[in-house]
Amino acid sequence: MTDLLTRACLCLLLAASPVLAQDEEPAEDQQLMIDPAFSDDPDAVVPVEPSAAERQRAAEAARGPETARGTGAQLRGLDKITGRTQDFTLAVGESVAFGRLQLSLAECRYPAADPTSDAYAELTITDHQANARLFAGWMIASSPALSALDDPRYDVWVISCNRA
Repeated sequence: MTDLLTRACLCLLLAASPVLAQDEEPAEDQQLMIDPAFSDDPDAVVPVEPSAAERQRAAEAARGPETARGTGAQLRGLDKITGRTQDFTLAVGESVAFGRLQLSLAECRYPAADPTSDAYAELTITDHQANARLFAGWMIASSPALSALDDPRYDVWVISCNRA
């Protein structure tokens, strides 16, 4: 019985050994470097340092789109208990009450190249009954769940920025 068990284990190990012996593939951000001096392939790929223009384009893409400042923002609030929505038009620096919440707009930005495509609003939302800040930061109109108010009764999100 022991001999049969040993043979079964050896068969499993031999069957799995090619899988276990394989090297891991390089990560996506790693490039394979092939030195042409040691390659029989005349078309061997040699990594090339990116040009200054390519580095600048990459840096601009990492920063995101050029934005412009809005004079205010359109917000929408939802009372989850009653199911009613309410729209608000706030100027920069203005506050408005929504149920037990106080919504304050610090800034609103939008893509300069396409003003209707998105809006980014810096908001502070406080619960004036509990005297607690529930949200402070940027909300993005195209991705409301990315940075959202966490309240059991109310939802607030950005619709758009008002342009001058």
